[in-house]
Amino acid sequence: MAKENNSNEIIQTTKELSTDFNGSDEIAIILAAGHGKRIKSQRSKMLHKIWEVPTVERVYRACKTGIEKCNTVIVVGIKALDVMKVIGKRESNKFAYQKEQNGTGHAVQVALEVIPDSVKDGIVYVLPGDMGLLDAATMKKFREDFLQSGNDMMVLTGIYKGDPKQNYYGRIVRVKEKTIDGKSSGEDFGKVIEIIEYKDILALSDEALYIVEYKKKKYSFTKTELLEINEFNSGVYAFKYSKLRELIGNLTSDNVQNEIYITDLIYLFNQKGYSVGAVSPEEDYVVMGFNDKSVLKEMESIARRKIYERLKNIIEIADPDDFFIHEKVVEQIEEMDKKGVPLDIKVGKGAYIGENVKLNYNIDFGRATYVDGNVIFGKNVKLWLTVHLSCFPNQKLIIGDNVEILWGDIIKGNIVIGDNSRIESSVNMTGSDEYPLRIGKNVLIKGTSYLFGSIVEDGLFIEHSVLVKKKVKAVKDKNGNIKPVRYFIPKPEGEDLLEEID
Repeated sequence: MAKENNSNEIIQTTKELSTDFNGSDEIAIILAAGHGKRIKSQRSKMLHKIWEVPTVERVYRACKTGIEKCNTVIVVGIKALDVMKVIGKRESNKFAYQKEQNGTGHAVQVALEVIPDSVKDGIVYVLPGDMGLLDAATMKKFREDFLQSGNDMMVLTGIYKGDPKQNYYGRIVRVKEKTIDGKSSGEDFGKVIEIIEYKDILALSDEALYIVEYKKKKYSFTKTELLEINEFNSGVYAFKYSKLRELIGNLTSDNVQNEIYITDLIYLFNQKGYSVGAVSPEEDYVVMGFNDKSVLKEMESIARRKIYERLKNIIEIADPDDFFIHEKVVEQIEEMDKKGVPLDIKVGKGAYIGENVKLNYNIDFGRATYVDGNVIFGKNVKLWLTVHLSCFPNQKLIIGDNVEILWGDIIKGNIVIGDNSRIESSVNMTGSDEYPLRIGKNVLIKGTSYLFGSIVEDGLFIEHSVLVKKKVKAVKDKNGNIKPVRYFIPKPEGEDLLEEID
């Protein structure tokens, strides 16, 4: 009963979060229904992240950015509510629920059910939701190749460069130079016959030939030949919508896994005399998907290398293999660089710089510093190792010019730190919406100090103090020096709860 209720909730959520199409005749179907058993995680496979962005989100962005006015359908299944929560309600996007996991072909059948009847023709793209390195440029080029080819169907393929025994992708089977009886294949040479899945190849006899037919001509392959084909199926396709509609219902589950494969459409298209093409992207890594944690880690490394290549001659990154700078901040750095003024930004090993951070000139992020949220930097700021700066989305943490924050400090929330201030090690500071923290200019805070929701005037020296919702005034002594605040500890609460242990 609980499962039925869950299905009802999922179906209701798909309706609530789906929006109308925009009138464009191009639609991308993103397959995000699978779990990925080998990933060994309770989280949906599609919500695992590449460079801090879920893979399904990256595929969605590649479609929306690479194809102008592209409508999208996201097919959800296992962990459907989790996936829909991450994507949310967006323009010209619909969700489709694949209740039973019957293969990629079945997922496309489910997706087509939510496409309005007003769509008569156009282009349908189909993509796996785990291709976290796919980018807008690849989708734009794939669209152009499909249109220029005049084909009715096109497959985006990759070239596998490793051990064929480790290639678990479906192979692209193309027409050989010679038919099974030794005749020339002529102009058919190189045409795509079919995609044969890795598991189906393994199920073949080691001795018998695998025979396929293309335009009434037969071609033979040994099991070894099929395994050694290095051109593989990425799972990305383009179809003429009307022809996809015509043939999608003819798919069957006559294979080792008893699933409805989208790859079988190639055979159906060829049988009908419709043309099928295949192209590869300029960079092989963009077609990577993942089934286990090791490949996911490899994809993360590729994303990091791409970021490093963009920034290596603009800012100083201590360790190319251990840092994080959000892509929005990367774009910010590139825009700053265009002004022709040296940035002098240093990023220490293990440093993390989040999405909404606003940089400035001459900032030193020490080793393992963490900065996230609306953190706005002035010029000439130095963060020593393991400093933590963060705030909630509705807050701002503003750091003035010439500020130095020493190792291990934790500074969180609605805070302003004035110019020329120095926050020494072992200091924690917090500001809330109701009680913001304001640190004036030329302030020195040191020792094991904690400040919350206070106002500290210019020029003060605070040491070994706990200041909670206090206004700290700058008062001069008889010599004209501002008096320090030292060893201020509030009256404790809960003393009656404590007793000595004999």
